[in-house]
Amino acid sequence: MSSAPPRSPTPRAPKMKKDESFLGKLGGTLARKKRTREVTDLQEEGKSAINSPMAPASVDIHPEDTQLEENEERTMIDPTSREDPKFKELIKVLLDWINDVLAEERIIVKQLEEDLYDGQVLQKLLEKLGHCKLNVAEVTQSETGQKQKLQTVLEAVQDLLRPHGWPLRWNVDSIHGKNLVAILHLLVSLAMHFRAPIHLPEHVTVQVVVVRKREGLLHSSHISEELTTTTEMMMGRFERDAFDTLFDHAPDKLNLVKKSLITFVNKHLNKLNLEVTDLETQFADGVYLVLLLGLLEDYFVPLHNFYLTPDSFDQKVHNVAFAFELMLDGGLKKPKARPEDVVNLDLKSTLRVLYTLFTKYKDVE
Repeated sequence: MSSAPPRSPTPRAPKMKKDESFLGKLGGTLARKKRTREVTDLQEEGKSAINSPMAPASVDIHPEDTQLEENEERTMIDPTSREDPKFKELIKVLLDWINDVLAEERIIVKQLEEDLYDGQVLQKLLEKLGHCKLNVAEVTQSETGQKQKLQTVLEAVQDLLRPHGWPLRWNVDSIHGKNLVAILHLLVSLAMHFRAPIHLPEHVTVQVVVVRKREGLLHSSHISEELTTTTEMMMGRFERDAFDTLFDHAPDKLNLVKKSLITFVNKHLNKLNLEVTDLETQFADGVYLVLLLGLLEDYFVPLHNFYLTPDSFDQKVHNVAFAFELMLDGGLKKPKARPEDVVNLDLKSTLRVLYTLFTKYKDVE
C-alpha cells in the first residue's frame, strides 16, 4: 500500500502591502462603485438621449447599446417604425421567402437579426439562389470565424450586385452587429436580383435613431431610411410612361382608364360567359389573358399549352409568359412588364399589358 504524499505546509497569508490596507481596499471598493455608477449613468444618458421629444416612444436599450467609445455610434429602429404595418409586412414577406427557399435544408428562420448575423443562413441562401457553392467553413463558433465567413458571403453578393448598379448599404460589421436596417437592405437587394416570387410592399421607410458619443456624452439624432421604393425602380427600370404619370398625378383619370379597359375585356370575355370586375387580380394567373388573346385573334388556344387552373406561382408565370408570346406572334411589341410582375398583382404592369391590347384591338367586334 503506497503511502500518502506528504502534505504541503499551510501557506501563510502574505504580508499586507500598502495598497491592500483597509484604506486601500476601501479605495478599491469606492473605485469599483464609481465605475458601476458611471456605467449606470451612461445607460441613463442613452435612454434620455433616445427618449427625446423627437422620439416619444421608449426604446428598449441594452447595456451594450450605451457603453460606447468616444465618437462611436449605434443605430436602432425607432419603435414606432417597428409597429408600422408595411414594415411588419416587409419582415413577414422576407421571412416567408427565406424559409421557402431553404425548406429542403430544414432551416427555419424566425428572427432576421438573430438568425442571419453569423453568415450561416446567408451562405445557404446565396448558394441556393445562385446555384453555387461557397468555399467557407460549414460551422464557425468564434466571432473571428463568423466574420471571415460573412466576409466571403458578402463578397460573393457584391460580385453579383455591383455590375448591376445596386448600392451596397451593408458591410460585415453591420450585419454581424445585428443591424436590422442593413440586413433588410441586403435581403431586398437579393430578392430583387433573383426576381423572387414575392410582392414586396412599396415605399417602406423607417425612422432610425442614431446614438453617438462625443466628449463623454451621448447625443441622438433621427434619420429616415428608405427600405423599398417601387418595384420598377428597385428593378432598375427608370423609363417612365403615361401610366407612371397617371398613378402619380391623376388618380381620377386612372379610374377612367380602368373602367374603359374593363369594358373592353368584358366585351370579348363575355362570349365565353366570363366577366372581369378586378383587373389587378383576375389577370394574375394568366388564364383570362390567354383566352382574351384567342378571342381577339379569332383562334382557339389548345388547352395543353397553358394551365387552365394554375395552382403555383410557376404555373401562373408560365401562363402570362405564354400570353406574351401570343402577343409577339400577333405583331405587338414585347410588353414592358415582366410576367412575374403581373402574377405579383402589380396593377401598373397589368394595365400596361391590357392597354397594349386595347390600342390594337379596340375596334374588333
